[in-house]
Amino acid sequence: MPTIATLTMNPTIDVAYDVGEVRHTHKMRCSAAQYDPGGGGINVARVFVRLGGYAECYYLSGGATGTALDGLLDLHQLVKRPVHIAGQTRVAFNAHETSSNKEYRFIAPGPEVAESEWQAMLDLLMDVRCDYLVASGSLPPGVPDDFYAMLADRASAQGYKLVLDTSAAAMAGGLSRGGVHLVKPSAGELRALVGRDLATRDDIADAAMALVETGKAELVAVTMGHEGGVLASAKGPQFAPAIEVEAKSAVGAGDSFLAAMVWALARGRDPLAAFRYGMAAGSAAVLTPGTNLCRPADIEKLYQEALLQ
Repeated sequence: MPTIATLTMNPTIDVAYDVGEVRHTHKMRCSAAQYDPGGGGINVARVFVRLGGYAECYYLSGGATGTALDGLLDLHQLVKRPVHIAGQTRVAFNAHETSSNKEYRFIAPGPEVAESEWQAMLDLLMDVRCDYLVASGSLPPGVPDDFYAMLADRASAQGYKLVLDTSAAAMAGGLSRGGVHLVKPSAGELRALVGRDLATRDDIADAAMALVETGKAELVAVTMGHEGGVLASAKGPQFAPAIEVEAKSAVGAGDSFLAAMVWALARGRDPLAAFRYGMAAGSAAVLTPGTNLCRPADIEKLYQEALLQ
């Protein structure tokens, strides 16, 4: 059975509502409330387990909201490896306006994390045993930008492959010393990382290949929305078209992509096939409302349809 560990330094309780119309000042009566454990790594674990794998969730948990998050992981039957902190775990809100079919997302920055707390997570991860460690999501205030690079330093010695999905300074810091097996930036995140406009698909491919050629990462999977995606590796850049679907929610599409790609890699598929499987999962995620993420049957259906294109 494929085995991963996921790391979520800035988890959330994801709350999703349906509301008729979003209006300032007025009370807005909501329906169809849904509460899920969230944050990049936890979302990856949820999808990976649905696909039939085994995942352990390493995450920071604090305050009353942290206790609630722990309980939500239990409801999803996920294996918990929390480090308890003083600050309150954040809550994220997703409102679906039914009158317009628009989605509004409200994301908090997360609690201040003390050095002793993030160091405790590094210490806990000394005992991790897995095929892949997926470090996903933002770093909360107080955690240094090179935190993910500290994991990359340990990856080879501890026998796992590090997968990184973050943005801004956390991504730059995580890649600063190399040693990352797979990194998954969006086109916008890649532009921010390299500090210049990437106007064409070839520009994006060149920037992704530069990360491979300089030893920052072995695989760079860039998602480009309706323009598809590009996978950079030692074989060069490889492109895959987008899979068109009717979107109901954008929540968790990137996490679903990553979970499915890692699942396919862990099952022995070649990187391009795994990349395409991830793209099918990203498209499958937008088919489901709120914070439901993707369904395995939808992934397989879209993947098979994409193979016929």
